[in-house]
Amino acid sequence: MAMNKYETVFVLSTKTYADDAALEATTEKFKSLITSNGGVITNVDVWGKRRLAYAVNYETEGYYVVVNFESSADLPKELSRNYHITDGVLRSIIVKK
Repeated sequence: MAMNKYETVFVLSTKTYADDAALEATTEKFKSLITSNGGVITNVDVWGKRRLAYAVNYETEGYYVVVNFESSADLPKELSRNYHITDGVLRSIIVKK
């Protein structure tokens, strides 16, 4: 099975995730979702709290995480679905490199 290279960025709410433990748990949740579905994580870059370019749901700051991974073509759909059903995810994007 061919492995494609992907990069995903997700922005978590600083109001929903007020403490570092909750932020870490959610980041680990998405990382384990990638690895449990046959993906290989090549790099994780935690940018931390940054100002948003515009307000999203009346929030002006978000917690940014960038993950580079390799997987089959069906994993990004599942990852995107999980982003949408997880409370506190303000924005997310998955790009094929």
